[in-house]
Amino acid sequence: MSATILVTGGAGFIGSNFIPYFTAKYPQYRIVNLDKLTYAGNLDNLKDCAGRENYVFIRGDICDEALVCRLFAEYDIRGVIHFAAESHVDNSISGPKAFVQTNLLGTFTLLESARRHWMEKPGHYKAGYENCRFHHISTDEVYGTLGETGYFTETTPYAPNSPYSASKAGSDFLVRAYCHTFGMNVTTSNCSNNYGPKQHHEKLIPHIIEKALAEEPLPVYGNGANIRDWLYVLDHCRAIDLIYHQGRAGETYNVGGRNERSNIEIVKNICAILDEKRPRREGKYADLITFVADRPGHDLRYAIDASKLEKELGWKAEETFDTGIVKTVEWYLTH
Repeated sequence: MSATILVTGGAGFIGSNFIPYFTAKYPQYRIVNLDKLTYAGNLDNLKDCAGRENYVFIRGDICDEALVCRLFAEYDIRGVIHFAAESHVDNSISGPKAFVQTNLLGTFTLLESARRHWMEKPGHYKAGYENCRFHHISTDEVYGTLGETGYFTETTPYAPNSPYSASKAGSDFLVRAYCHTFGMNVTTSNCSNNYGPKQHHEKLIPHIIEKALAEEPLPVYGNGANIRDWLYVLDHCRAIDLIYHQGRAGETYNVGGRNERSNIEIVKNICAILDEKRPRREGKYADLITFVADRPGHDLRYAIDASKLEKELGWKAEETFDTGIVKTVEWYLTH
């Protein structure tokens, strides 16, 4: 093995898509997956990695400083790809403390462990550790909300509106500080809404599929006009791979699918696919749509300008929403 990379939160939605892709593409890397296995983590999503010689799973909390330091020493960690986070906005409204602990304290614990293991002093890496990199996965929600026009870029001022996005904004700033204060080799990516296989059922797309198949009401916040830019999860995995290997140190890269859809469009699209692939005995799935009270502080629109990533690193989303949503529905129908 040429190097060991610590992947945090690898049993979550994006991580459990990333690790099979990454371990297969880079057999020379040993991947240590550190995951607390909260309700959102599922080891069944990593069954195809279980027999791979370059994959190790460790159950643990990124806030556990002793554990994280031990892993850096025991496995001689040479890179970090940091997914682990509390990420559901509704949960951050009902219980914000866990978001501050995991997203802020957990990120700090990882950064500080990496600094101690890799660096002699600010601006100076230990011999042999010069190429170690810390990549931090964040969200477009740190930028706040958009009106009907415009896009988030890497220079958009931060204006988080939920406890979740505020905690992610804080973690982004910690990563930035470790670059500017200590000279740590860091990169950050801020992505739009991900969708695809293995996503937890609390999220919009799997939630609607699950409710529809149970022929229960399909809840849509407000009037369904809130707009998100949707990114197929494997396109995101390829972007992280590129940024980790080729991104410029200290830089942030926005990752978006250029697939803006309103929530009501998403729900109707899923209903139409299910009408074709698993019809109801009576009526259409769209008959089940039910509008419910809006989420407090619900951001109107997110949209990402990913041109920096496209121009500098040659990344381009391979899935359109129309192709990706069919693949996603088909995966949930078989799982």
